[in-house]
Amino acid sequence: MSILLAGHTSVKIDGVRELPAPRERVWSMLMDPAVLSRCLPGCESLEPAGTNSYKATLKVGIAAIKGSFSGTVSLTDLNQPESFKLVLESSGKQGFVRGVAAIKLTDKGQVTELSYFGEGQVGGMLASVGQRMLQGVA
Repeated sequence: MSILLAGHTSVKIDGVRELPAPRERVWSMLMDPAVLSRCLPGCESLEPAGTNSYKATLKVGIAAIKGSFSGTVSLTDLNQPESFKLVLESSGKQGFVRGVAAIKLTDKGQVTELSYFGEGQVGGMLASVGQRMLQGVA
């Protein structure tokens, strides 16, 4: 996995994982909010809020600035069992976190390759601390 902070508030994340299960099983597991919540960094809970939509609680932090964020996670562009998009919108006292990730599942027999690419924005106090940290490194 790689994470890149760019500009004032942009975040990019991508990676590939091999999972020891057939693609259909991986798809079913990712559609389960209890499993999906464990796959999302900082996710404390996902509660159903409609078809393919969840109320989310996240803990996010950069350096000493940490906060709790509430919002929604929606699964869109579902192409079972190959791909979907995950859309996050959240806010809290320390700012906001929002983004979109594309998830692709590639069948490799009894193993499934899960690849992901996401882009997001972080705003408020979190973004200002992240920017100062990057300026100190440059």
